[in-house]
Amino acid sequence: MPTAGGLYWWTHYFAGEKYKNPLSFLIGYSNTLGLIGGICSVDYTLALMILSCVSISRDDGWSASRGVIYAVYVGLILLHGICAAFSGRIMPKIQTACIYINVSLVIATVIALPVGKVTRGEVLNPGSYVFQHVDNETGWPTGWAFMLAWLAPIWSIGSFDSCVHMSEEAMHAAKAVPLGIIWSAGSACIVAASRQAWAFSRDGALPFSNFFRYISKRIHYQPVRVIGGLVVISLILGLLCLINNAATNALFSLFVASNYLSWGTPIFCRLVWGQERFYPGEFYTGRLSKPIAWIAVVYLLFGVVLSMFPTGGPNPSPADMNYTVVINGFVWAGCMAYYFLFARHWFAGPRMTVDDNNSSISEIGASNSVVSSGGPTYAKEE
Repeated sequence: MPTAGGLYWWTHYFAGEKYKNPLSFLIGYSNTLGLIGGICSVDYTLALMILSCVSISRDDGWSASRGVIYAVYVGLILLHGICAAFSGRIMPKIQTACIYINVSLVIATVIALPVGKVTRGEVLNPGSYVFQHVDNETGWPTGWAFMLAWLAPIWSIGSFDSCVHMSEEAMHAAKAVPLGIIWSAGSACIVAASRQAWAFSRDGALPFSNFFRYISKRIHYQPVRVIGGLVVISLILGLLCLINNAATNALFSLFVASNYLSWGTPIFCRLVWGQERFYPGEFYTGRLSKPIAWIAVVYLLFGVVLSMFPTGGPNPSPADMNYTVVINGFVWAGCMAYYFLFARHWFAGPRMTVDDNNSSISEIGASNSVVSSGGPTYAKEE
């Protein structure tokens, strides 16, 4: 079902009748804010990496102040916003280049460095040390400290839904999107966030939706206003890095917990309520579909819980506290309060952007071949 809305659209489609609208509203906001958190955390990390290279090259003990870090962060956000707005047509090529770069770096790290050590006659650590030695520098038991080590890959390998939000611009999305998810997870956060926010605005759920739903004819039919709004929000949220590390880590926590909830909910809805509405597409795992889905739900729930633990150990100080539960709890509770107080009177779920006469629900489910590439969806917005 190619749709830029992705997760909240599927949640609404599969959820039980009483839960469709509130769950869809929750996942829409959770996914939008989670992707914004992804933009902030990725660019903040990139700013630290760039400045660490500067520090190493100077070799005089210099380290960047929080103001300098924020300045580099601002430059990166603006650069990526411009790329997202003006490079939409070549984004697949950029994605492909990033994939090759990442694979090359992995090869260099896993193969080239050890080979270089051996060539220079340096002694490598034995396999027993590499795979069995453990240094637990936290206050948690070793077993749980090992589980907390999952936080690094949980954060690093993310944005699995990036390609989903681009599906309305893809040819033969039924195959292209699943393959894109497999090959390019973690790429193009700002592009994914812009499509998600635009789709949510198209359904009238975000503040100032009539403004943000606009598609620019001048700039290759890109949601430029949404991209600009995301840039502004990211710059404001980035101010947290001027406070302390605990405030900075809030950006990371927003990305992990909110997106994990968003990824898991439509899968759970499909398993519990959506069996009669589920139509296998071209990319289908057959009998393994349900077991894979349940494993996904359990793992994503585990990831949400894991992301809320302080990594240093129990009884953390305010500076070492993990504020994930506070940040995401505020997002989720605030979203639900907004829905039940106001939005329930007008939010009716995702709006159809294809003509029912041309494509029925069963046809969409059976073929997964309804695609709009600058067509009906965009034309209506113009």
